[in-house]
Amino acid sequence: MLIIAAVGAKAFYLLMIWLASAIGASELSKRKGYGEKVGLGTGLLLSFVGLIVWLVIPAKPESSWKTRRARKQAAAELAEDR
Repeated sequence: MLIIAAVGAKAFYLLMIWLASAIGASELSKRKGYGEKVGLGTGLLLSFVGLIVWLVIPAKPESSWKTRRARKQAAAELAEDR
């Protein structure tokens, strides 16, 4: 019985890593302008590698990933003007 319990705990941790990487890949792909479904599929099929893939893929120009920098720079310029 003890061997089964040890395998069960390891399987649980691996499941949590798999799900967390799928959630992370989904969120990254959404922010980069590709949609959640594409990232979720990548994260579920490739597990942790899917998260790394979405860190490397470039963002679309109109995505929130790219416009965030522009908004941050505009806020900094407004703070300097005051």
